Amino acid sequence: MAHINQIDPFDFVIFGATGDLTMRKLLPAFLRRFHAQEFTEEARLVCVARTALTPEKFRQQTRNALKEFAAETAKDTALLDRFLELITYIPLDALAPDGDWGPLQAELNEPSRTRVYYLATAPALYGPICAALSRSALITPQTRVVLEKPIGVDLKSATEINDGVGQFFPEDAIYRIDHYLGKEGVQNLLALRFANPILEKLWSSDAIAHVEITAAETVGVGTRGSYYDESGALRDMVQNHLLQVLCMLAMDAPASLSGDDLRNEKLKVLNALRPMTPDMVRQNVIRGQYSAGRIDDQKVGSYTDDLGRDRASNTETFVAIRTKIRTARWGNTPFYLRTGKRMAAKSTEIVLQFRPQVWSIFSNTPSPGRLVIRIAPEEGLSLVLAAKDPGVGGFRVRNADLSMSNRQQFKVTYHDSYERLLLDAVRGNPALFIRRDEVEASWRWIEPILTSWREAQSPLEPYPAGSWGPASTRALLARDGALWHEDMLT
Repeated sequence: MAHINQIDPFDFVIFGATGDLTMRKLLPAFLRRFHAQEFTEEARLVCVARTALTPEKFRQQTRNALKEFAAETAKDTALLDRFLELITYIPLDALAPDGDWGPLQAELNEPSRTRVYYLATAPALYGPICAALSRSALITPQTRVVLEKPIGVDLKSATEINDGVGQFFPEDAIYRIDHYLGKEGVQNLLALRFANPILEKLWSSDAIAHVEITAAETVGVGTRGSYYDESGALRDMVQNHLLQVLCMLAMDAPASLSGDDLRNEKLKVLNALRPMTPDMVRQNVIRGQYSAGRIDDQKVGSYTDDLGRDRASNTETFVAIRTKIRTARWGNTPFYLRTGKRMAAKSTEIVLQFRPQVWSIFSNTPSPGRLVIRIAPEEGLSLVLAAKDPGVGGFRVRNADLSMSNRQQFKVTYHDSYERLLLDAVRGNPALFIRRDEVEASWRWIEPILTSWREAQSPLEPYPAGSWGPASTRALLARDGALWHEDMLT
């Protein structure tokens, strides 16, 4: 039987508890970890929102949500009933001058317990909520606060948010969450590199010609249209998720897996990214917006159709970036970051394209080998190597695929990245959370792109839904004599 690392009793308070994130992700994650016996009935989940609901009504809404978003686990009705008993709902407008914090103070009546506040609210509310917690004497030495992304919309607003929260919590008690770091495929980068010396020796410009990091979705903006149209793909995906994956992929070995050692190395990567001047943006960044097309043989509308508007929008739904990392390890290797909505397939993956043989002794030369790290929807690895083709005479070679599926190889899985991260916050393990200087370094690199787009009135390139983005995206790699991974498969 697998060892269970059970957590001591804790209080977990969610602000914004009636929102989509809480119902779709946070509470289902807690239910699954409760089922895994990682915590017991002594834990308390305190849900706070402005909506005037009774605890019974909120539990019923939660029951319905869990049956939809954690269906397999929620089938165990006895388990579900026990889990719902852990939940208390407190209606509270956290920003109202006359807000009654008494019920929350009464509920959190054991100051010696680990206490976590999860702010699933608009980022502009983070500082004011922390100030109210301080005024209400609800911050103890055992208290941590989790901040959901985005941390600001630019460097200035990110700094203001960090300053606002930092007035009341020390940096080591602030956990900025990026759910990509909770994905097993992203965490496996550490094991893949640093537990396999043979791969680590290849992990540099000496052997790797280029690197692709792709996060493609087939869905449109859905119900997030109002948020997304203010954010866009660069802020929504690149500034946080893709840059964090880039850091995990490109960093040097940390002294240990402790929080600061790991994050120190990630920060070095962010600071080593080649700065984006206006000329660099014009040459190395592509922004696009999906038009009507077909996905899975079904017609789908354009971005503005999905927004339900009869006017144009200048928000990008696709971004591709070519960059380099100014270090001895990576200086000669271009990195390509790509993300988009309404793409040809749902895929989050990393491709490391190896350099070709300098001189081949074989009669034919297949494409150089590559390592594909699949993060979603199925986690796994694929190593493409040249092998002799047994079906023909002579010494002809062709590419062969050595694949591993996490689902088939390992029996224990986390259904969702939040499961690991929520309990890491309770345990006080900050390794997979983002430090303040990382947030601000990433904004420093991203902000010149935003500024250049705004000042140059950078046009959007349309791409049909169901494609791999604007046609010019291929030219981004062609300058280096390279192809996107999907083009190598055709």
